[in-house]
Amino acid sequence: MAFMVKSMVGGQLKNLTGGLGGEEKSEGEKSPAEAQGMTREEMERDAQFAQRKAERATVRSHFRDKYRLPKNETDDNQIQLVGGDVELPKELAKMIEQDNEEEEEKNSVIGQLSNIQNLDLDSLKDKASATLEDLKQSAEKCSVM
Repeated sequence: MAFMVKSMVGGQLKNLTGGLGGEEKSEGEKSPAEAQGMTREEMERDAQFAQRKAERATVRSHFRDKYRLPKNETDDNQIQLVGGDVELPKELAKMIEQDNEEEEEKNSVIGQLSNIQNLDLDSLKDKASATLEDLKQSAEKCSVM
Protein backbone atom coordinates (compact mmCIF):
# COMPACT_ATOMS: atom_id res chain seq x y z
CA MET A 1 0.00 0.00 0.00
CA ALA A 2 2.76 2.44 0.97
CA PHE A 3 4.65 1.69 -2.24
CA MET A 4 1.55 2.29 -4.31
CA VAL A 5 0.86 5.68 -2.74
CA LYS A 6 4.51 6.71 -3.06
CA SER A 7 4.53 5.76 -6.70
CA MET A 8 1.32 7.73 -7.27
CA VAL A 9 2.62 10.85 -5.55
CA GLY A 10 5.98 10.51 -7.30
CA GLY A 11 4.23 10.05 -10.62
CA GLN A 12 2.21 13.18 -10.03
CA LEU A 13 5.39 15.18 -9.42
CA LYS A 14 6.84 13.91 -12.67
CA ASN A 15 3.64 14.87 -14.47
CA LEU A 16 3.75 18.38 -12.99
CA THR A 17 7.36 18.95 -14.07
CA GLY A 18 6.49 17.90 -17.58
CA GLY A 19 9.17 15.24 -17.75
CA LEU A 20 12.04 17.67 -17.13
CA GLY A 21 13.88 15.02 -15.15
CA GLY A 22 15.78 13.94 -18.25
CA GLU A 23 14.26 10.47 -18.14
CA GLU A 24 11.76 9.74 -20.86
CA LYS A 25 9.47 6.74 -20.89
CA SER A 26 8.66 4.89 -23.99
CA GLU A 27 5.02 4.36 -24.74
CA GLY A 28 5.20 0.75 -23.62
CA GLU A 29 6.37 1.59 -20.08
CA LYS A 30 3.74 2.47 -17.50
CA SER A 31 3.87 3.41 -13.84
CA PRO A 32 2.66 0.73 -11.40
CA ALA A 33 -0.61 2.60 -10.88
CA GLU A 34 -1.22 2.93 -14.60
CA ALA A 35 -0.41 -0.76 -15.03
CA GLN A 36 -3.22 -1.55 -12.61
CA GLY A 37 -5.62 0.43 -14.78
CA MET A 38 -5.84 3.61 -12.70
CA THR A 39 -6.57 6.84 -14.50
CA ARG A 40 -4.91 10.15 -13.78
CA GLU A 41 -8.00 11.37 -11.90
CA GLU A 42 -7.96 8.29 -9.67
CA MET A 43 -4.29 8.80 -8.90
CA GLU A 44 -4.88 12.47 -8.05
CA ARG A 45 -7.81 11.52 -5.83
CA ASP A 46 -5.71 8.93 -4.02
CA ALA A 47 -2.90 11.45 -3.51
CA GLN A 48 -5.37 14.00 -2.08
CA PHE A 49 -6.83 11.31 0.16
CA ALA A 50 -3.36 10.42 1.45
CA GLN A 51 -2.71 14.12 2.14
CA ARG A 52 -5.93 14.46 4.15
CA LYS A 53 -5.12 11.33 6.14
CA ALA A 54 -1.69 12.77 6.93
CA GLU A 55 -3.28 16.07 8.05
CA ARG A 56 -5.59 14.20 10.42
CA ALA A 57 -2.66 12.16 11.71
CA THR A 58 -0.78 15.40 12.38
CA VAL A 59 -3.67 16.74 14.45
CA ARG A 60 -3.88 13.48 16.40
CA SER A 61 -0.14 13.48 17.06
CA HIS A 62 -0.36 17.12 18.22
CA PHE A 63 -2.97 16.20 20.81
CA ARG A 64 -0.98 13.11 21.83
CA ASP A 65 2.02 15.34 22.48
CA LYS A 66 -0.11 17.88 24.33
CA TYR A 67 -1.70 15.35 26.66
CA ARG A 68 1.44 13.18 26.90
CA LEU A 69 -0.20 10.11 25.38
CA PRO A 70 1.79 7.32 23.69
CA LYS A 71 2.62 7.80 20.03
CA ASN A 72 0.89 5.83 17.30
CA GLU A 73 2.96 4.21 14.56
CA THR A 74 0.19 4.33 11.97
CA ASP A 75 -0.05 8.12 12.32
CA ASP A 76 3.71 8.44 11.94
CA ASN A 77 3.60 6.22 8.85
CA GLN A 78 0.83 8.28 7.26
CA ILE A 79 2.78 11.47 7.82
CA GLN A 80 5.96 9.94 6.38
CA LEU A 81 4.03 8.61 3.40
CA VAL A 82 3.30 12.09 2.06
CA GLY A 83 6.75 13.46 2.71
CA GLY A 84 6.93 14.09 6.44
CA ASP A 85 6.14 17.82 6.46
CA VAL A 86 2.36 18.19 6.53
CA GLU A 87 0.78 21.61 6.62
CA LEU A 88 -2.55 21.74 8.38
CA PRO A 89 -5.60 23.29 6.75
CA LYS A 90 -6.40 26.79 7.99
CA GLU A 91 -9.50 25.67 9.89
CA LEU A 92 -7.62 23.01 11.85
CA ALA A 93 -4.72 25.37 12.57
CA LYS A 94 -7.20 27.95 13.93
CA MET A 95 -8.82 25.33 16.17
CA ILE A 96 -5.46 24.31 17.61
CA GLU A 97 -4.46 27.96 18.13
CA GLN A 98 -7.73 28.70 19.96
CA ASP A 99 -7.23 25.63 22.11
CA ASN A 100 -3.72 26.78 23.03
CA GLU A 101 -5.02 30.27 23.91
CA GLU A 102 -7.68 28.78 26.17
CA GLU A 103 -5.06 26.67 27.93
CA GLU A 104 -2.88 29.75 28.48
CA GLU A 105 -5.85 31.65 29.95
CA LYS A 106 -6.61 28.79 32.31
CA ASN A 107 -3.01 28.69 33.46
CA SER A 108 -2.88 32.45 34.17
CA VAL A 109 -3.58 33.95 37.61
CA ILE A 110 -7.01 35.21 36.59
CA GLY A 111 -7.80 31.81 35.12
CA GLN A 112 -6.85 30.15 38.40
CA LEU A 113 -9.00 32.63 40.34
CA SER A 114 -11.99 31.86 38.13
CA ASN A 115 -11.66 28.19 39.11
CA ILE A 116 -12.30 29.03 42.78
CA GLN A 117 -15.90 28.31 43.69
CA ASN A 118 -18.19 31.09 44.91
CA LEU A 119 -15.88 33.78 43.58
CA ASP A 120 -17.46 36.49 41.46
CA LEU A 121 -14.73 38.22 39.47
CA ASP A 122 -17.07 40.93 38.23
CA SER A 123 -17.98 42.02 41.73
CA LEU A 124 -14.31 41.97 42.76
CA LYS A 125 -13.46 44.09 39.76
CA ASP A 126 -16.23 46.58 40.62
CA LYS A 127 -15.07 46.79 44.24
CA ALA A 128 -11.46 47.32 43.20
CA SER A 129 -12.36 50.12 40.77
CA ALA A 130 -14.60 51.77 43.40
CA THR A 131 -11.78 51.62 45.95
CA LEU A 132 -9.38 53.12 43.42
CA GLU A 133 -11.81 55.98 42.73
CA ASP A 134 -12.15 56.64 46.48
CA LEU A 135 -8.38 56.78 46.85
CA LYS A 136 -8.11 59.26 43.97
CA GLN A 137 -10.78 61.50 45.49
CA SER A 138 -9.20 61.41 48.93
CA ALA A 139 -5.80 62.21 47.41
CA GLU A 140 -7.28 65.28 45.69
CA LYS A 141 -8.77 66.53 48.98
CA CYS A 142 -5.53 66.02 50.90
CA SER A 143 -3.84 69.35 51.55
CA VAL A 144 -0.38 67.85 51.90
CA MET A 145 -0.36 66.53 48.34
